[in-house]
Order: sequence, then structure tokens, then C-alpha cells
Amino acid sequence: MEVEKTLRMNVGHGESSYASNSLIQESVIRKSETVLQDTIKGMVNTEAAFSKSFVLADIGCGPGTNTLLLASMVIDIVLELRKENNIHKAPQFQVCLNDLFGNDFNSIFQLLPNFYANLKKEKGENIGSCFVSANPGSFYSRLFPDESIHLVHSSWAVHWLSQIPEGIENNKDNIYMATSSPPNVFEAYEKQFQTDFIKFLQMRSKEVVHGGCMVLTFLGRSSVDPTTNENGGRILELLSQSLLDMVKEGLVQESDLHSFNIPNYTPCEDEVSKAVHNEGSFSINTYNVFQGNWDPRDTDFTNVKDSDEKSHIHAKNCTTALRTVYESLLTSHFGNLLNIDVLFQKLTMKVAEDLANKKIRHLNIVISLTRK
Repeated sequence: MEVEKTLRMNVGHGESSYASNSLIQESVIRKSETVLQDTIKGMVNTEAAFSKSFVLADIGCGPGTNTLLLASMVIDIVLELRKENNIHKAPQFQVCLNDLFGNDFNSIFQLLPNFYANLKKEKGENIGSCFVSANPGSFYSRLFPDESIHLVHSSWAVHWLSQIPEGIENNKDNIYMATSSPPNVFEAYEKQFQTDFIKFLQMRSKEVVHGGCMVLTFLGRSSVDPTTNENGGRILELLSQSLLDMVKEGLVQESDLHSFNIPNYTPCEDEVSKAVHNEGSFSINTYNVFQGNWDPRDTDFTNVKDSDEKSHIHAKNCTTALRTVYESLLTSHFGNLLNIDVLFQKLTMKVAEDLANKKIRHLNIVISLTRK
């Protein structure tokens, strides 16, 4: 599987599109806003905070409205910061959007007229020019000119690996790190994450101005033990079981299942710190950790399990959101023989059973970094 060529969020505005099912990503961006505010405020003594222009790069932006939500948040914070420091002339803002070449950038561009009009309406003469552009490509390669970016933001992107880890052919009926995976699978995934994240830091170190910052949000895990199967691991284990059911029913080739693995990794805090320390170009400002329900419409954090009725509602919302992210990888690998609707119907039933016993929550690591 060539991740760079096959991975993309579902396009369009249909029932299973990313644009219609990215509320969970929006909630993560909103919950990390405090770290974003503190990071930009920490730039007050640098040229980046008060220069004539402020350049934001949104790495792994995806399609839809979340990117422009992030841009609005950053613009608000920068303008408030300058007001507090009696600098009333607004800078020019440049928003650089990045994702893989298959990303639906047009869905963002179509939103720009309203975005620009709302900025003018809300800020009036307090807002300077704002320019939005696209910089497609893998974030494990160079994307921007030397020392051109003041702030890099990335949410739910950098846990995607550049490739499937090597040497995990013995993972067999699993499609990710599962409780039944052999020890070498966990080692291979962790090694690939370290290689990729260090590469990511190296590329951004050339592009971010000295004193500039990055705010990165990962899907992560709380334990150093990868066999705990937290977060996305449990969801993907249920997806693997759904595919295995289809193998038994003759709907999927067993060989195709055995050769399929998901190219992402949910690191723990220590693994993120290790990569930052080993690469050496950035200093860590803050860590923040928070949880969320896999169904973003589920605001109940008191109960540890769902009622039967709620579990089916929450499971449907959860798996629909999951489909928008993983469908391209599944259809690319399994081909037209895979009935994607049947697969996610099976997954929904399994997730509902799980939620009735114990809620599956995702854990997020938010890290703020400054370029040395």
C-alpha cells in the first residue's frame, strides 16, 4: 500500500463524506484552543507575534470547514494579542493549507468567499488582508520555503505513518496493533513512528522561523504499554473482526485480510518526548491530555457504559465517522469485491455491543513546541 497515493478523507457532501462527519475533529480542535492561545501568547517577545505578516500552516488539514475554523481562531488570538500590546494595525495573514494530493481542497476554496466576508463583517477595519493557499504533499517532506512559517498547527494527522511498518507479515488476522499481535508488530510500529516523527520535525525545523511554534494534537494512549489496546486500537480491532467475519462468509479473501494493516500509530507521551529530544530542533512548552467520546454527539462522560438503545445510536455515529477516514484505504486494498456497506453494518453492531459493556473513548495528546 502506497499511503501517500491512497489515503484521503471521503469527498463530497454525502452521508459518508468527511464534510458531513467531521464533528469529532472539530471538537478536538476546540478542546485544544487553550494550548493554542497560550502558545501564541508565548510568542510575544518574538518577531513572529508583531511582524507585518503572520503565516499559519495547517498540516493535514483535510477537507471541509474545520481548517477555516482553525484559521479564524488563530486570527482572533493574534489580533487580541496585538491589541493588548497596543499594536492596533493588523498584520497580513497567510494561511497555508497542507494535505495529500488526493485531498478535496476545492471544498475549502468554495467556502472562502463567505470566510472572507465574515472576517470583514466581524473585524471591520481591524482585519488586514488574509490569503489562503494550498501546499499539497506529504508532511514527511519539505512543504514551505526556509524560515517562512510562524505557526504550524496539526490536529489528528501526525499519527498517520508514511508507510506500513516493515516485517509485520505475521500480524495475520489483525489489521493494527491488537492484543493478539506478536511482539515484533508493536516494535515495528513504534520504530516507524519514531522514524517518521523525527523526519516531520526535521522538515518543519527548516520551515519555521526561530522562535516560531507548533501545536500538534495526536491520537495517543495513556500507557507506555502498547498492548493495552486503548483508543483507536479497540475500534480497529473490531473492524478487523468484522473483516474476519466476511472472510468466513466468503465475502473477503483471507489473503487480502492477512496483507492489510493500518498505517497509523497512537503514541504515548514518552514516545513523543523521545522523538522531540532526539531530533533536537524544538523545545517542549507544554503537554495537555484530554479524552473524548468516539461519538462526538455523545456528551455523557459520567457513565462508563451505554444503555442498549443509546449504544446503537452512538455506534452508528462512531462508525460513520470512522468510514469517512478509512474507506479509501479499505477500497484501495480490497477492491470492488468488498461491500463497504456490509462491512460497516457489521462494525456498527460490534461497536454497539462494546459500548453497552464499556464506553470506548479516545485520548488526545496536545503538544506545544518552540523552534530553538
